[in-house]
Amino acid sequence: MMKPRVLVVQTGGTFAMVKRAASGTDSGTLSLGAEPIDLVQQVPALASIAEIEPLPLFQLDSADMQPSHWATLARAVHAALARAELSGVVVIHGTDTMAYTASALAFMLGPLPHPVVLTGAQRPLSDVRTDARANLVDAVLAATLPVPEVMVAFGSRVMRGCRTAKVDAWAFDAFGSPGLPPLVELGLGVAVAAHVRPAGALQALDDRLETRVIAVRVFPGLDPRLVRAALRIGIRGLVLEAYGTGNLPNLADGSLIPAIVEATSRGIAVLVVSQCTRGHVELRRYEGGSAAADAGAIDGGDMTVEAAVAKLMVALGRYERLEDVRRFLLADVAGERSPSS
Repeated sequence: MMKPRVLVVQTGGTFAMVKRAASGTDSGTLSLGAEPIDLVQQVPALASIAEIEPLPLFQLDSADMQPSHWATLARAVHAALARAELSGVVVIHGTDTMAYTASALAFMLGPLPHPVVLTGAQRPLSDVRTDARANLVDAVLAATLPVPEVMVAFGSRVMRGCRTAKVDAWAFDAFGSPGLPPLVELGLGVAVAAHVRPAGALQALDDRLETRVIAVRVFPGLDPRLVRAALRIGIRGLVLEAYGTGNLPNLADGSLIPAIVEATSRGIAVLVVSQCTRGHVELRRYEGGSAAADAGAIDGGDMTVEAAVAKLMVALGRYERLEDVRRFLLADVAGERSPSS
């Protein structure tokens, strides 16, 4: 039996970094090398899982990843998925913005015939005590499974990409998916969950993105004038990270409702998500949220902030009319929001 073939796209990240020599009390600073890694040479176990086809694309700290990189990556992944001989795609990516990239890919690519698995590491592959090898092996294995979604493989779990968030800066178990159980769990065996989305025919790629989007975390003392000033400098979308189920300040000088009214009048989409890692937005539950809904705010359900930002960029890139943007944001496009939310 022929082994499956997996494309492994390298974009940099901690996975590919090396530590510069320490000086004084400095323990050393991580930085990217000049050349991509020979993955099969460094992780020979990969060859027992699949035929590995490497594709060096970027050498970036993921803090420098921008929507233009998402579009380039989406084009490379889309082209790979159109090839019948490939079983799946793995993307090695820095952890800091991996959830944003995974979400953007999910919305840009649409239904998938094969898996797309992002992974990375908390410590470089060059370290003796690293999580890079195990994460890469898990990702390549996941790319051969009948799980046709954009996913994040980390810490022996494979999670829906547009449901993930980086939840720990230090632990090897760095990613969580609080709103949805993993799609695959890798222990002594391989357990594929029942809620995997079905495969779909690859669609034409639409990689348009509108980057004039900001996200604002609501907090006591937030001056609404700052939000209203942002509306007047050309933004097209605003993500509000609200309290609890979407509650917002609604009294006197602290009210954000006039800002939402102004945004709607200017054709600016306002998407409300929760600051909480569990639960979902229900704008009609409290007066502040209900007033926001009446002013034109869009209910983000249980979307993560990362998914909300990426989805808003995709929606605004594709649609001019606010009602079309609203319709796209309220739809469950890639499993990013639960049907009941």
